[in-house]
Amino acid sequence: MIIGLTGRNGAGKGTVAEWFTARGYHFTSLSDAIRRDLRARGLEVTRDNLIAGGRRLRTEGGAAVLGAKSLAHIRSQAPGDWVVDSVRNPAEVTALRESADFVLLDVTAAPQTRYDRVVLRNRGGDATSFAEFLRQEEAELNSTDEVAQRLVATAKLADFRVSNDGDVQALHHALESLFPEV
Repeated sequence: MIIGLTGRNGAGKGTVAEWFTARGYHFTSLSDAIRRDLRARGLEVTRDNLIAGGRRLRTEGGAAVLGAKSLAHIRSQAPGDWVVDSVRNPAEVTALRESADFVLLDVTAAPQTRYDRVVLRNRGGDATSFAEFLRQEEAELNSTDEVAQRLVATAKLADFRVSNDGDVQALHHALESLFPEV
């Protein structure tokens, strides 16, 4: 099985990925291809550079390029279950659905909850104010540009949705309910 993760910044996709990897799933992220490209170009890996780099790769290779690269990576590895983080464009979902066992999980949480988590994790390039957080998010939600991040359209393609407004234990319980076979 391949579980793709989508959701807004700070929703808890990384925590969901950890839950799956603790149960034997292999991990990859569509953002890993962007990070490798940025480093090869001598650019700092910041949130803004990741967004711009992803857009550039999609412009050069098509909107599905990151999904296709990730699926090729998965197929080149030993068989097993995978969790794929950072699915942010509907074309990436289409590429990943070439695998019959792919499902998309949308991880949700309220804006203030997500912002509080972003502040706590203190990653370079993350917003330093709630207003900046909302501005960054707005740019990712509803772009009409086919190669941009399109989180709303991607979330609409989800097979499952999990709310992560509570604590980690509540999230784990919700995941156990959605994926009892894991």
